[in-house]
Amino acid sequence: MGGQAVWGVLKYIPHRLAGATLLCPVTNSWWPSFPDSLTWELWNKQTKTERFAMLITHHTPWLLYWWNHQKLFQTSAVMQSSPTIFSPQDMALLPKLAVRVSYKNQTTQQGVHESLERDLIVGFGKWGFDPMKIENPFPKGEGSVHLWQGDDDRLVPIQLQRIIAQKLSWIKYHEIPGAGHLFPNADGVAETILKELLPIPQAS
Repeated sequence: MGGQAVWGVLKYIPHRLAGATLLCPVTNSWWPSFPDSLTWELWNKQTKTERFAMLITHHTPWLLYWWNHQKLFQTSAVMQSSPTIFSPQDMALLPKLAVRVSYKNQTTQQGVHESLERDLIVGFGKWGFDPMKIENPFPKGEGSVHLWQGDDDRLVPIQLQRIIAQKLSWIKYHEIPGAGHLFPNADGVAETILKELLPIPQAS
């Protein structure tokens, strides 16, 4: 999860940016600019387990470690990396991520709470600002901000990303048909993303 860092930079130090790219960034249903009707609709589509995990993360984050490690109740499918969170395209891309096994332990060397759960607490916590109120950091077109989202992402609701794109018209929104959450790992996608962010000047 890195979207929260990019939103924070866009809010507080946009003058230090030459551009920014958000890849299927996690959205927070508590952001005030989201329509209540839509957030409730999406909320009701989640399992009770996922709802409970999000409530704990947002309202009582000090309980999150206990919740994710207790054995009495089923915990979040996201924390368990359950196959149910992956789209068909994601499942096809998973073998490409096998190389990460060699350094998997390094990603949690500070402990699961510091490495993973704190990301959730920040992502679904109280930010103190509404990302959809951020002003265009490049009013003269000297840079650009891009948001990429697969339309079959089972982790991040595409409906919320579309609202962000509507409210922040200065963001260049890219919606990829049939793509899931792992689409940046598909062949050629990383190159496409970089070319959009850093366009190559045309020879005169």
